[in-house]
Amino acid sequence: MSDPVVPGGARLDLKPKDFKTDQEVRWCPGCGDYAILAAVQGFMPELGIPRHNIVFVSGIGCSSRFPYYMNTYGMHSIHGRAPAIATGLSSTRPDLSVWVVTGDGDALSIGGNHLIHALRRNVNLKILLFNNRIYGLTKGQYSPTSEQGKVTKSTPFGSLDNPFNPVSLALGAEATFVARTLDSDRKHLTSVLREAVHHPGTAFVEIYQNCNIFNDGAFEIIKDPATRDEWIIPLQHGQPLRFGAEPRRAVVRDPQTGALTVADDVVEDDPRIVIHDAHADDPAYAFALSRLSSNDVRYAPMGVFRDVARPTYDGLMAAQLDHTLTKDASDTAALDALLHGKDTWTIA
Repeated sequence: MSDPVVPGGARLDLKPKDFKTDQEVRWCPGCGDYAILAAVQGFMPELGIPRHNIVFVSGIGCSSRFPYYMNTYGMHSIHGRAPAIATGLSSTRPDLSVWVVTGDGDALSIGGNHLIHALRRNVNLKILLFNNRIYGLTKGQYSPTSEQGKVTKSTPFGSLDNPFNPVSLALGAEATFVARTLDSDRKHLTSVLREAVHHPGTAFVEIYQNCNIFNDGAFEIIKDPATRDEWIIPLQHGQPLRFGAEPRRAVVRDPQTGALTVADDVVEDDPRIVIHDAHADDPAYAFALSRLSSNDVRYAPMGVFRDVARPTYDGLMAAQLDHTLTKDASDTAALDALLHGKDTWTIA
């Protein structure tokens, strides 16, 4: 893999086709993964960096084929462990743009702990979680995001589990950047990717993705032009959370409890209407906003829930190492002896 050398540090003139590989894309015809792949390949040239400085790491699942189709470096790793592997890579190679591609089963079941710790550490990663609310690769079992009562091959009488809300989970782990978008809305998906890539630290993006074989139509209400405006809540920093075809609906704050809820037939200057603040330091507001989807699964806040600045794990680790190794020559010699000494040691 080689990109043209551009004198003077100018941006590379890469095209979407430069990020396509010679591998046959093998997803079921009609799968939402195709749309996401095309959007990511189309967005990558905006980074303006060599392909050999970009890495995609995946776990196990349909979405985890992604690295095969990106003409960058990549790794198809093990079930649920992509965030851990990507953490090691990002922490030791700050020159790389590291992306994690995962699914609702891979990230939220066996990989749950790896995901939340990457989020709380604020490692410099971009995590794309494809959420189709089903296990697709293993042929249609219910997943951690499947709705309660979901009838599948593994729950013939309906799922008893209360599903995860991935955005709420990420906010609960105090992720510094949390967003949601949709596979079939390329313009919105690209805009979210653009904001995520400019965020220093962990950027978590949930992508609603249709599985037309085992869970077709899971997001039809927000895809159908006749109904989508009634249920998608556009999130734009500094803008009122009004939506609906007219728009006549709005997210309002209950004056008594302070809780967020949706009200119908709201006039434009209603003081209860919430103004979206993606930069609020306290994650409580963004978390309350995310719960609208859990209270009524039809509601779909779309966009950036939270985008705040916090030191990155990578930066803190580099500063700590630099301080340790330059503090004093004797300290450096002692550390070197420790690292290259016996397998066991005693600290007085």
